[in-house]
Amino acid sequence: MTELNARQTGKSGANNILFCRIFPISILIAGLAMFFALDLNHFVSIEALKENREVLRMLVNENGVVAIFVFALVYALMTAFSLPGGAIMTITGGFLLGTIVGGLVVVVSATVGATALFLVARTALGDVLRTKSGPFLSKVECGFRNNALSYLLVLRLIPLFPFWFVNLVPAFLGVSSTTYVVSTFIGIIPGTFVYASLGDGLSALIDAGQDPDLGIIFQPTILGPIIGLAFLALLPMIYKKIQARINEPAAGPF
Repeated sequence: MTELNARQTGKSGANNILFCRIFPISILIAGLAMFFALDLNHFVSIEALKENREVLRMLVNENGVVAIFVFALVYALMTAFSLPGGAIMTITGGFLLGTIVGGLVVVVSATVGATALFLVARTALGDVLRTKSGPFLSKVECGFRNNALSYLLVLRLIPLFPFWFVNLVPAFLGVSSTTYVVSTFIGIIPGTFVYASLGDGLSALIDAGQDPDLGIIFQPTILGPIIGLAFLALLPMIYKKIQARINEPAAGPF
C-alpha cells in the first residue's frame, strides 16, 4: 500500500512539473495565435497611430502616471508574447512621452517582457533541447556561455535578427538570467532612443505629409556608431582569445 502511494505521489509530482513547464508556453502560443486571429495587428501600425494620435495624447494628459503604466504593461506583454510591432510601439512611446521618458519606459518594459519570455522558454524547453540535441549543442552552449555578455550585446545592438529570436536563443544555450537582463537592457538602448526620437517628432512629420522612416536604424550615420559599440562589446572576447593563444604551450620540434 505504501509503495502504491509512493508511486501515485511520484506520478502526481511528475504531472505537476510537466504542467508547470507546458502551461506558460501554451499561454504565450495561444496569445500569439489570438492576436492574429482577432486581426489586432492593424492597431499596431503607423496609420492607426496617425488616426488616433489626438485621442492617445488626451488619454496620457488626463491620466498621467496611470497611462504610462498601461503603456509599459502593454509593451511588456507584446514583447513576452513575441507580437509584431515593436518599432511602432517605440515610436508611439516617443510620441506620447517624449524621447527621454518614452525611451526609458520602452527599455524597461522591453527588458521585463523579454526576460519573462526567456524564463518561460528556458523552463519549458531548455532542458529538453539539451537532452535531445547531443554534443553539438553542448559545444555551442559552452562557447556561447563563456562569452555570453559580448555575444548578446552584439545581437542586441545590431538588428540582424528579429527581437523575439534573440530573446529565445539564450534560453537554450545556458545563459544566466543576470547576463541576459544586463545585456538586454544595455543592448537595446541605442535603437530604442533612435525610434523614440523619431516618435517625438512624429507630429511635425505628419503635418508635413510624411511618414516616419522605420528603416532609419540602417542609415549609415546611425548604424555606423552602433556597429562601433558592437565592436567594443566584442573586445573582451577578442582579448580572451588572444590571451589563450599566448598562454598556449609552444609546440616542440618533434
